[in-house]
Amino acid sequence: MTEIDSSTTKEEILSHIKHIFIENFDLEDDAIVADAKLYDDLDIDSIDAVDLMVALKKKTGRKLDPDAFKQVRTVGDVVDAVHDLLIQ
Repeated sequence: MTEIDSSTTKEEILSHIKHIFIENFDLEDDAIVADAKLYDDLDIDSIDAVDLMVALKKKTGRKLDPDAFKQVRTVGDVVDAVHDLLIQ
């Protein structure tokens, strides 16, 4: 069962993403803000990005487009990408 759907707000998506980062990447809650850069600020590498995509697929029930995800640079970009996927 999915946890994020088309009625989920961006704030709720951010909350889910924070939970993924905390659980999967041992990051602190206060480090995970919309303008935090995935690679520079949070030390998320390409393998971590794949793990993030898998976790988001579980929460949304939808496959994220890898090409669209290549444009993601910040936590806010992840939120926007998930939101855009859900409203399609």
